[in-house]
Amino acid sequence: MLALAATACSKENPRLGLPTPVTEQGKRVLTLWQGSWVAALAVGALVWGLIIWAVIFHRKRSDQLPPQVRYNLPIEMLYTVVPFIVIAVLFYFTARDETYLEKLSSNPQPGQVTIVNVTAFQWSWQFDYPQYHTKPIVGVPVSPDASNKPTFEIPVGQRVRFHLMSNDVIHSFWVPAFIFKRDIIPGAKSGQDFEVTPTKTGTYQGRCAELCGVDHSRMLFQVKIVTPAEFQQFISSHKASGSAQ
Repeated sequence: MLALAATACSKENPRLGLPTPVTEQGKRVLTLWQGSWVAALAVGALVWGLIIWAVIFHRKRSDQLPPQVRYNLPIEMLYTVVPFIVIAVLFYFTARDETYLEKLSSNPQPGQVTIVNVTAFQWSWQFDYPQYHTKPIVGVPVSPDASNKPTFEIPVGQRVRFHLMSNDVIHSFWVPAFIFKRDIIPGAKSGQDFEVTPTKTGTYQGRCAELCGVDHSRMLFQVKIVTPAEFQQFISSHKASGSAQ
């Protein structure tokens, strides 16, 4: 009970330590996480029950050796097959959701899929929108309470593709509210793209999640999820002024 209380779970939506998801993909990850906890608790309850049963009903009552069950083929098959079934079920749901998270739009078009190029470098970020030919947003290392974090915007309710690149070492693009992060490997030709569909407006913090040098802790940014109309205003003003800060 103490362990459950210490997680500070929400009564309405027990997230079990995860932040509130702001994308459709994040909701899928949360569901998988909750299901894994249910499976773990079910297996744990079974194991704890067997332990308690053995302690109570098979405690030592005399010096006489109790009946032995070794070389009992049905029992040995049971505790060999059941774990494989549990692993197979967990593997199925994990593989299913991983396939969903890795899915990319076949022919991204402006207005349907927004592409954001993300370039990581020691020790900040660059963001630009190749479909709209905007000027890149280039950041500098900042402190957590700084007001000048590099900030970019994406539209709510539309798919957004992130194309990740690194100019130097391995970095990792992480927005905790997405419940997703991806390492950025220098020179990688594939596996550096992912897509999300934002479901909630707001400003969310992002950071590098891979130790990448002396100013790694200052490699911060923000992503604003806005309405499609506000996003078009952002793109237009960015084109006109040459700055999206």
